[in-house]
Amino acid sequence: MNSLVSAQGVSKLFGSFRAVDNVSFEIDAGKIIGLIGPNGAGKTTLLKAMLGLTDCEGQLSVMGLDPFRQRKELMRNICFIADVAVLPRWIRVSQLLDYVAAVHPNFSRKRAEELLQQTKIMAKSKVKELSKGMVTQLHLSIIMSVDAKFLVLDEPTLGLDIIFRKEFYANLLNDYFDEERTILVTTHQVEEIENLLTDIMFINDGKILLSSTMESLGDTYTEVSTAGDEATRARGLGPIAENQMFGKSVMLFEGVGRELLEGLGEIRTPSVSDLFVAKVTGERK
Repeated sequence: MNSLVSAQGVSKLFGSFRAVDNVSFEIDAGKIIGLIGPNGAGKTTLLKAMLGLTDCEGQLSVMGLDPFRQRKELMRNICFIADVAVLPRWIRVSQLLDYVAAVHPNFSRKRAEELLQQTKIMAKSKVKELSKGMVTQLHLSIIMSVDAKFLVLDEPTLGLDIIFRKEFYANLLNDYFDEERTILVTTHQVEEIENLLTDIMFINDGKILLSSTMESLGDTYTEVSTAGDEATRARGLGPIAENQMFGKSVMLFEGVGRELLEGLGEIRTPSVSDLFVAKVTGERK
């Protein structure tokens, strides 16, 4: 598998504050990776380093390039949508397409127009006349019309209703993603995208808590709902987290074989959100 992003000992300091703290990871091409973390965890700072928007300590390579020193070359093959993405309110959709066609060599105006025809967005409309959902659709139509290898999405559906969110990710998968492209997405609505992901990364306080394929999560983590004597025996196997729900103890285990947990209660693979809470809570203890 080809490594698209390689990070070794990457840190970013703002004064004495470590926004990113000595992280190392690899991102392979052709994956959909979820970067999950609470506010202030270091997600956006790490994304900015990958995009060459801020320098950092350590070794960071994106598509074989130094993102800070070779940003112009790198950005030919990267697209980015941020939660704070702002388009000029006065600009018309047609003028925006003119601009992107003039500045990006890999942009297909024909493709963008075809995608926009599937929406209610008119070429003559100004950005200020569009709803937030329509502005996001406009962004996505432009992004999907750029022949880029790496798509970075920082809370792309923030503030959108559930219909727009589902349409956004459906369009992304159906019209953009293939085995030649890679998508990295951060979101607080992890439940909505976990079935789309091939890989997951947890970040908190600038540190990577977990980096795994979605497929291997079920081999490493197990959740057991139990009570009574079975709960006592399960607790003896060292769960990394335990909560009470409907009179039962729900325990999360890491690296404990399922054969050891058989007969102790209801066994299942934990959701990404439950696993994230357990990892973050465990770090704070």
